[in-house]
Amino acid sequence: MRTDVVTARTDTQAGELAAKMRDEQVGSVVITEDGRPIGIVTDRDLALGVVAESADPQTRTAADVMTDELSTVPSDIGVFELCDEFADARVRRMPVVDDDGALAGIITLDDLHVLLTTEQHDLARAVQSAIPPY
Repeated sequence: MRTDVVTARTDTQAGELAAKMRDEQVGSVVITEDGRPIGIVTDRDLALGVVAESADPQTRTAADVMTDELSTVPSDIGVFELCDEFADARVRRMPVVDDDGALAGIITLDDLHVLLTTEQHDLARAVQSAIPPY
């Protein structure tokens, strides 16, 4: 997981959310309240909830466009369970929470893909090193 999560409050203007995503080079902002994730705003949420509706990004807030049926995972989740969670939730990003429900990080489908690809590459190298030369 990544621990450097970009966060905002529910009253953050949509324009400010977009600027945060641009400046931090991320595709989402986790909306928190008292350190706990309560929603997420993605670049797609901004495109559909602000741009496509010709809404004013200075009057639309995170509360207006965020996904509030948030899927989160515990920080001690295993890779196989994480894969199942991503498939079941049909999302690309999930906040990670600690035992108290506080935001601990975020994991993306891309992060998981890179991890699994790296592991597969390392495994292939180990197998290849054990193959005798012909």
